[in-house]
Amino acid sequence: MQSHFTIDCVIYSFTEGKLHVLLNERNEYPYKDWWALPGFFVEKDEEMEDAVKRILYEHTGLKDIFMEQLGAFAGVKRHPQGRIMTVAFSTIVKYNDVKSKIKPTTTYMRQARWFPIDQLPELAFDHAQIIQKSLQNLKYSLNYSTAIYELLPEKFTLTQLQQVYEAVLGSALDKRNFRKKIANTGFLKELPEVQKGVSYRAARLYKFDRRKFQKQLGID
Repeated sequence: MQSHFTIDCVIYSFTEGKLHVLLNERNEYPYKDWWALPGFFVEKDEEMEDAVKRILYEHTGLKDIFMEQLGAFAGVKRHPQGRIMTVAFSTIVKYNDVKSKIKPTTTYMRQARWFPIDQLPELAFDHAQIIQKSLQNLKYSLNYSTAIYELLPEKFTLTQLQQVYEAVLGSALDKRNFRKKIANTGFLKELPEVQKGVSYRAARLYKFDRRKFQKQLGID
């Protein structure tokens, strides 16, 4: 038996120079054939943490993914069946780590697909509002969390790093000022390696120095 609240999952990744969010194409009413965040009802006797893991797997095929609670949404008109509260969770995944694993295992969803954050379709329920809220939180966290680096491969170029910042902030950054600011943080470790397999001049690769970051924040 189902409870009267749901779980919705905001899952971000970065590919092709853009921030993406994972959406499901719904196969059930209400909003049949619409795109929506992966989400569903929590069972009556189910712990919320267990529900998050179940719904995430059933609607995306992903498991063993840490999900951070974003907040509750309970607008009167958010659901056609009346006031049904949802608790939203969010996470960031590396695209290459999950691209072959995305596959819903429930008939409630027809498919799962990545959409660039600036090219989203019209969404069911209040899911556009939930995504907007999660994006605001992601922007605020840029200076005190490792979230931005979770979107990148282990080794990355400064151009890739700037692209991620621009994707999250939704605006272009001056290249010289950005690189100066990043260099001043001291969080990047320059590697004796360059890009491979590119047709243009290969750029220097870097790694995120997590220990220096944690030490500066006093959490070493």
